[in-house]
Amino acid sequence: MRITVTRIICQSFFVGLAVFLAAVTQFGYLRGYPVSLFLQLDPLVALATAATTHRVYRGLIWALAIIAPGLLLGRFFCGWICPFGALQQFVAWLGGGGRRTAERIRRNLPRPQFATKYYLLAGMAGAALVGSLQVGLLDPLCTLFRSFTLAVLPLADSASGHLHVRPHVQQSAWLVGALLFFVLSLSLAFPRHFCRAWCPLGALLGLLARFSLWRIHRDPDACVHCDLCVANCQGAADPHARLRKAECFLCMECVQRCPHGALSLRFLPEPDGEVTYPQADGRRAALAALAGLLLAGWTRRSAHVDDPRPALIRPPGALAESAFLERCIKCEQCVRVCPTNVLQPALSEAGLEGLWTPVLKMRVGYCELNCTLCGQVCPTGAIAPLSVAQKLGTGPYAEQGPVRTGTAFYDRGRCLPWAMDTPCVVCEEVCPTSPKAIYTRREQTVNRRGEPVWLQRPYVDPDRCIGCGICQHECPVKDRAAIRVTAIGETRSPGSGLLLR
Repeated sequence: MRITVTRIICQSFFVGLAVFLAAVTQFGYLRGYPVSLFLQLDPLVALATAATTHRVYRGLIWALAIIAPGLLLGRFFCGWICPFGALQQFVAWLGGGGRRTAERIRRNLPRPQFATKYYLLAGMAGAALVGSLQVGLLDPLCTLFRSFTLAVLPLADSASGHLHVRPHVQQSAWLVGALLFFVLSLSLAFPRHFCRAWCPLGALLGLLARFSLWRIHRDPDACVHCDLCVANCQGAADPHARLRKAECFLCMECVQRCPHGALSLRFLPEPDGEVTYPQADGRRAALAALAGLLLAGWTRRSAHVDDPRPALIRPPGALAESAFLERCIKCEQCVRVCPTNVLQPALSEAGLEGLWTPVLKMRVGYCELNCTLCGQVCPTGAIAPLSVAQKLGTGPYAEQGPVRTGTAFYDRGRCLPWAMDTPCVVCEEVCPTSPKAIYTRREQTVNRRGEPVWLQRPYVDPDRCIGCGICQHECPVKDRAAIRVTAIGETRSPGSGLLLR
């Protein structure tokens, strides 16, 4: 039982560390913690971004800390470190009380659908060849931190009442929360079902496991085929027969539970007792890769991604759209750290390829003038880590000017001074730029009774507007604001000028 206790302590530590890092990923609690540590350790994120961008982002070199031991010990990360896997194992333990040994053996036998993860990995690899980074949709660490950000921690924030000035809301909370609940509930039917059948990171580590030097060895002379090892196998790796190296989590349950000492961890045991390669059909994997390549290519070609779209406003420091989509893993770290809640996961704003990538929703919040936290926590460089001086265009950056996320425009049919002869200067008052991008002119008009009325009517200076959105957020006109920010004029896209060229 010592191995089990040690592993549970190890898994509990990493789950606690993941929860802690997710909880402190917010303004006022950040304090230099490596909040993106797990994402930077992720080999799938590192290799996929290297495939899409043809370079390795400096923070992702930490993935070697998982890849190198994986070449020695196989999928040890899945059995000892991965916090998402540990949560599934805990759910399976909760729902598995009282099950008979025969039933546990049946649930832990290999199944053809467990090869699905290799086809998903192949499809994502195909998409990466044309610059579409989609691993974040199913990567377990991205899934975990996205679920923390959008579904789990907002509930905790609301319940505690002190982590935010006001509870943060996320437009995808119900969807991400439902998917998390569904994935965890699958473990009630089959232990760690996501790990066995759907996890692309597990598939990648399974491919690397064929090179592992230490692995489980079964002594056929000592084995009496009681199958007790199968009843406790976390990965459905067939330890009672020829071990499937690609599926073994190295949890050591089989070694510990064997009453006859027939199983042990050995250095380079005889290859006759193992299945070296994953049990996946090569032709299906090639078809999945082709499907991923074609789908990503069609999605990318359906619209020119670098053309500004009004509702697609990216955070300051975001790369040009094509480069941004090559790096963003949809982990929502930037969404979590945003102090004003303006960053939201995209639904349809960025098209199918940009699902769950961050966009600015100015009616929810606004981009704080002196805040650059989103770039500080981005693990892949999709959002550049700007300094405040860079963002504001001050000091040594005065010549290049401030970073613009868009430009504000008035809807004069809804603006109080323009359409209703009602005094209002809220947008001018809250405009944070200096000199202000919003100014007013005192103009005379005639009301419906024929009486002269003097009003301060607002205008936008597009040369000074940075697209922060505070004017739209604070506009007193309900539902649809009378002033709205679009992506026109954003710094990241050279062709996003206000006028046609």
